[in-house]
Amino acid sequence: MPTPHPINSLGFAKPPSETRVVVAMSGGVDSSVVAAQLAEEGYDVVGVTLQLYDHGAALAKKGACCAGQDIHDARRVAEAMGFPHYVLDYENIFKDAVIDEFADSYLAGATPVPCIRCNERVKFKDLLATARDLDADCMATGHYIQRKLGAGPELHCAADANRDQSYFLFSTTPEQLEFLRFPLGHLPSKDATRKLAAKYGLAVADKPDSQDICFVPNGNYASVIEKLRPGAAEPGEIVDTEGNVLGTHRGVIHYTIGQRRGLGIGGLADPLYVVRLDVDKRQVVVGPKDLLATRTIPVREINWLGDGAFSNKAEREISVKVRSTRPPVPAILRPISETEAEVELLTAEEGVSPGQACVFYETGGSRILGGGWIWKGR
Repeated sequence: MPTPHPINSLGFAKPPSETRVVVAMSGGVDSSVVAAQLAEEGYDVVGVTLQLYDHGAALAKKGACCAGQDIHDARRVAEAMGFPHYVLDYENIFKDAVIDEFADSYLAGATPVPCIRCNERVKFKDLLATARDLDADCMATGHYIQRKLGAGPELHCAADANRDQSYFLFSTTPEQLEFLRFPLGHLPSKDATRKLAAKYGLAVADKPDSQDICFVPNGNYASVIEKLRPGAAEPGEIVDTEGNVLGTHRGVIHYTIGQRRGLGIGGLADPLYVVRLDVDKRQVVVGPKDLLATRTIPVREINWLGDGAFSNKAEREISVKVRSTRPPVPAILRPISETEAEVELLTAEEGVSPGQACVFYETGGSRILGGGWIWKGR
């Protein structure tokens, strides 16, 4: 009887050379290091880069993004490491699944997070299906998050809290998690990733990190939305919570919940913040800072990654993130249905906005229990 092959680094009982892995390559240093490392370990690597927005009408001007350069950089890594690389045109899919909802959400007064929708609807759906079509055993990405085995595969925060991307990956389903691998999640820092890039001689070793949403050059959301939805930036009134007119604005899409600067209503005794956006009335509602404090958050479209069925759970103490840049805070999770819940924060948070994600974490641990989308409630 043949001796079983030891488990390889991707979790399969066969040699790396017989293990095909599709690597989602963005052209940045993270995914390039993943592809190079797996290729050096002897895996059957296939690099895939998605063209999402290079020719899209959403962008402010030709060349405002670096999609073309990113594709070129990914191709160079594949050539240097000797594995095949494919570019797939996903522009229409990306526009339908991500960009259009982004624009519509902003117009509805929400604060969307398109990177989550991209992972959910494009990378971990269509691209993952493509990887299966290529007879891959798994798909690897450059995300900073960890996949660990418990009763089944679990999602855990990255070792480096400063690079952790769990907020953007909460909607990963258990079925997707079976197929996904995240080789960088255990690294102590981004510097460790760049050292690996230098070790493999990758030209992208010193490439700067992307800071903005990929299809929003320079972080100017409003200009992109105006191009997608002409006439969206209609002027209106800035009012206080009693309806008193304090000034005028140049379009609701230029404002976000919690905003203080740039309101153009100076001269008042106390600072005022955007506390609500009334799209139907084209009003920006402002008030004192204490009105931004929120304790109870309605959440829907929940993806549950914890043990057992979500709807069968009684209320439980967890930790939650309501913004990607904030640490998890103590909360009570109360399921309403299989996809809806109420989250009660033990300490009120400011600037909780519809359209943002509320991500669930185990208290005192690193496991992501899932999450959902914050909405306005009933």
